[in-house]
This record gives sequence, structure tokens and C-alpha cells, in this order.
Amino acid sequence: MVRKGFFEKNLKYLFPLPAVLFVVVLMLFPVCYTLFLSFTDWTLTSGKPLQLVGLESFFSVVKEPRFLDALGRTFYFTFGAVAFETFLGTVLALILNRSFAGKGVVKTILLLPLVATPVAIGIVWNLFYDPTIGILNFVLSKFGLPQSGWVSETSTVMPSLILVDIWQWTPMIAIIVLAGLAGLSSEPYESAMVDGANSRQVLFRITLPMLMPTILTAVILRAIDALKTYDIIYAMTGGGPGYASENLNILAFKYSFEYFRMGQSAVMLVFLFFIVLLFSLLVMKLRKIFEQ
Repeated sequence: MVRKGFFEKNLKYLFPLPAVLFVVVLMLFPVCYTLFLSFTDWTLTSGKPLQLVGLESFFSVVKEPRFLDALGRTFYFTFGAVAFETFLGTVLALILNRSFAGKGVVKTILLLPLVATPVAIGIVWNLFYDPTIGILNFVLSKFGLPQSGWVSETSTVMPSLILVDIWQWTPMIAIIVLAGLAGLSSEPYESAMVDGANSRQVLFRITLPMLMPTILTAVILRAIDALKTYDIIYAMTGGGPGYASENLNILAFKYSFEYFRMGQSAVMLVFLFFIVLLFSLLVMKLRKIFEQ
């Protein structure tokens, strides 16, 4: 009997090993390098060599009002968008879970915002929001309502961007919740029918509590994406007017590629990374509580 060598015995591990190592390096290197840069004062245009300064960059960034404002807008955009998307997506899922004529067409239409590119969405919505030729101001004028500057005014730019995000990502929440509805056990509903429960009681005491882990999963996925939103904001406003729509991602981009302050930009990205991590852990903890 021929004894197998090391290579033959471990083929199932050795063949995928290069791909696994490549993915690990691809994921870990940017995170580790960004963390390293956050402890430096590296400025590309200074001509000075990279120098470690410890936590000095963190303290200097935290003291900047522009950073604090961007942090506040990041939370404002995330919680505003995700709250409305979760509510509307759950309502849509409950409606689509029923049988009605044209259900397949409605599902197809709901998926269209998800397949559009962020730049194309930004261009189209900027046309809608245009103060002079935009369709939204035209509709407001027909109803005798005051017109708005939408993304061209500091007071309305963030709600306008949140509206675009709601339009684009509510269908994703609806799809996830609809999948959760399809997997619910029928036994609690049968017991509720025997006990004479009405539709309102079934919804709030059976359906929504059983759906809560699925809804929280959707919230995690959507909130992580919303916290690091860049493309749609940059395509529509570039962070303007002024700094009125700058979130952490937009500000970090400007610090890197406009001001060339790489160390401080890395600090902002590290803050963003830990915000996303802590929020994810918090919602996952809540999900486990609802699953018990």
C-alpha cells in the first residue's frame, strides 16, 4: 500500500489556500495600513518624511468643528434614512405578502432602483431637484405651495439626500422582510384563529415579534451601508452647498485627495470603522434578545 505524502493528504486545504490568503491580505492590508497612517502626521505636499506622532492626530481631528459637524451629519443621514426605510420596507413586505393582481409587476418595479448606478441616480434626482426646471418645484407650484431649493440650500440638502436614499433602498428592506415572512411558522397563526384573534392582534402580537430578527438583520445591512455612504452624496452635491452635506466619508476623501493630509484622513476613517463596528455589535445583540 502506497502511503500518501503531505501534499496528497492536504489537497483540500492547499488548493484553495492561495485564494484564501489573497482575500485575507486584500481585506487586512487596507485596514492595517489605514490604522498605521492614523498615528502619523503625513501630508503629501509638505515634503517631509512620514513621522509617527501617536494620538496627536486623533486629538487634532476631534477638536475640528468640521469633523464634528460631519460626524453629526453621518448619524443624521443614517438614522433618518434607515428609520424610514425600515418602516416603509416592512409595510411594503406586508402588502406584497398578500395575493393581488399584478403582484409580479409591482415586485419588478420595486427592484428597479436597486439596479441603477449611484451616479445615474444622482444625475436624475438633481434634475428633479433643480430649482428652475425641476419637476418637484413644478408640482409644488401647481398646488400653490412654496418652492424649495432642495439640494442647493443648506437647510434642505440633507433631507433631500435622505429622500433619495429612501427611494433607492426601501425595496431592499422589503425584499429581506418578505423573505422572512415566507419562513414564518403557520402554527401560531392557527392557534390565533382558534382563539378568535383579529387581524390587528395577529399583526402586532405574532407577525411583527416573529419578524423582528429579520427586520434587525435588514437594519444592520442597511445601516452599515448608510454610515459609509459616499457615492450618491458626492454625485449630487460633492458635500455642498458649502459643507452642508459632508459626512465622514466625503470629508475623509477631501482631506486625502484635495488637502493631501493623509494622516488626518486616516483618523476619520478609523473613527468611521469603529462606529460601524460598534453599531453592528449593538444591533446583533438586540437581534439575539428578540430570538430568545
